[in-house]
Amino acid sequence: MADLRIGGMALRDGVLLQSQDNWAAAVRLPDGGIEVRSGAKGRLPGRGAFDRLPVVRGVTRLIEQTTALPSMRRELGRPVLPQEEPAVLWAALAGATATVVLRKTMRSAPLVRELLVSALSLAPALLAVRATELSRFHGAEHKSVAAYETGGDPEAAAKEHDRCGTNLIGPLLLTNLAGGLVLRAADADNEPLPMLLMGLVSLGSAFEIFSWMTRHRGHPLADMLRAPGIVMQRLLTTREPTGDQLDVAQSALAELLRLEGAAPAPAAA
Repeated sequence: MADLRIGGMALRDGVLLQSQDNWAAAVRLPDGGIEVRSGAKGRLPGRGAFDRLPVVRGVTRLIEQTTALPSMRRELGRPVLPQEEPAVLWAALAGATATVVLRKTMRSAPLVRELLVSALSLAPALLAVRATELSRFHGAEHKSVAAYETGGDPEAAAKEHDRCGTNLIGPLLLTNLAGGLVLRAADADNEPLPMLLMGLVSLGSAFEIFSWMTRHRGHPLADMLRAPGIVMQRLLTTREPTGDQLDVAQSALAELLRLEGAAPAPAAA
């Protein structure tokens, strides 16, 4: 197994990969070339203290991961973020609108309501990702990272990955459901500030569960919580990439490893 822990995300025409300290992005240009950009990530003040605080550390790590996005967007100088894909943007807006309406109109059956809210907040965007090339670049990202971690062939690697953010779906369903019921009991389920705070607590708690799942592969509970995310990856958020798309992901990986001074990534066959 490789020592470097790498995460990432699909872009409209490429892949972004991140380590703890650096980011690297590669996109396929209209003329067929590959543009690569990279840089150092920002760090939150007091990061060491935050890392020792359960729940809080998940939120702070997520914030740090997003700090690379403005720099990447500026360096590439073109619409590359998934949110800049029109289908994904409109789907996300539709999901957000539907959840607001549901929360305001469905006052009975809070358990059913929270389950519906969770589904409506995710489903439109997931379907939109499936309908675009984002799902293929997502598969390319996973295959490149998996091949680096195992020393295998990127083309033969699985397009589903245990550390993908979609595997937060199971934990988030639990924490969002619990948070929604708490807000309901406190008659604060339509109050913006309590909802924001509970959302952060739910996200941080889901991250703690996700970290536990990563450390306990093969545990029946971990596998059960991971199952919704794996199914989502298999059916919606990832597709087998083309060779050209895998080359883009490999270019991002090579650049990230260069910044880290790590060994080169395995080449695609």
